[in-house]
Amino acid sequence: MVVDRGGPGARMRRPLTAVGVTGPSMSPTLRHGDAVLVRVGGHPPRPGDVVVAVFRSRPELLVVKRAVRPQDGGWWVRGDNELVTDDSRAYGVADVLGRVVLRYWPRPGRVPRRPL
Repeated sequence: MVVDRGGPGARMRRPLTAVGVTGPSMSPTLRHGDAVLVRVGGHPPRPGDVVVAVFRSRPELLVVKRAVRPQDGGWWVRGDNELVTDDSRAYGVADVLGRVVLRYWPRPGRVPRRPL
């Protein structure tokens, strides 16, 4: 899951947006308390990219997940932590808003793309 500082309408309007990660669903890649930069626009997501998305069934919930495959005009997304199922297995297809490109706090570094 991701938390940002804007409301639902303002959440991803800039080309680079800072967001904070909450919850364990992307562990060990991203952990609760990490802060990341998200690129809006640019090339479309590819399978294996870490993305920020909104589930069509839960539009109020902004999440960070790994893009698995395009499906029904959106994306099937999953968390890296197999024990947590708050992803497309529970909520269905998601619309991708941007790609996570960099973790800047507390352990700066690139967020790895993982082949699926």
